[in-house]
Amino acid sequence: MPIYSFAFVLALACAGFFYRAGDEEGSSGLLWGGVSLVVSLFVMLRLDGGMLGVGLAQLGVLASIVAFRLWRDPH
Repeated sequence: MPIYSFAFVLALACAGFFYRAGDEEGSSGLLWGGVSLVVSLFVMLRLDGGMLGVGLAQLGVLASIVAFRLWRDPH
């Protein structure tokens, strides 16, 4: 998958979004952005997924973060 594809641009945009969201939440923005980027690269390079695959993977990252935050702070 070339770096000038829409899937790569989406992966970078999502990593930036998760970095900023983690920073705003008081958590490690670098950790959230890094997880997002690793998941996107795995989907693009190993699973040969395109833009739809990256988008669905990012929804999975978001759901995982939300589930973890709800489990850790259940109020």
